[in-house]
Amino acid sequence: MLAKHTMMTTLVLATVLFMAAPVSAAEAIYTNWRGKAIAGYDPVAYFTAAKPLEGDSAFTATWMGATWYFASAENRDKFTAMPEKFAPKYGGYCAYAVAQNSTAKIDPEAWKIVDGKLYLNYSKSIQKTWEADQTAFIVAADKNWPGVLN
Repeated sequence: MLAKHTMMTTLVLATVLFMAAPVSAAEAIYTNWRGKAIAGYDPVAYFTAAKPLEGDSAFTATWMGATWYFASAENRDKFTAMPEKFAPKYGGYCAYAVAQNSTAKIDPEAWKIVDGKLYLNYSKSIQKTWEADQTAFIVAADKNWPGVLN
């Protein structure tokens, strides 16, 4: 009986934490507790290397109040020249959560580029749910963004 109660408590807590906004509702760019956009991953690498790469503290830039990390000076320079091209949609919040009119943190490994835009999700399992009807979720998220931050 105790194991069942513990499992149920864990499930309820996980649901509440997933749906809770990870930062102040006014933050347009999601950052982790260290102030890193995309948890310190290089946004340009998703496009140029076709995979997530951790950024290096030697190559950073500030944009929209967040610190962005890059794997190289070249990637940093590409981003600073055209940040809107490389920055993730919805300020780097979970695309699925925004479609649900909420916000959630992301896993930099749960990503997809659709029509030249980078989308991030809370986890790979949430990403699979998002991918199952990604067009509808993108339409919903586009309607909710940026109002979801209020």
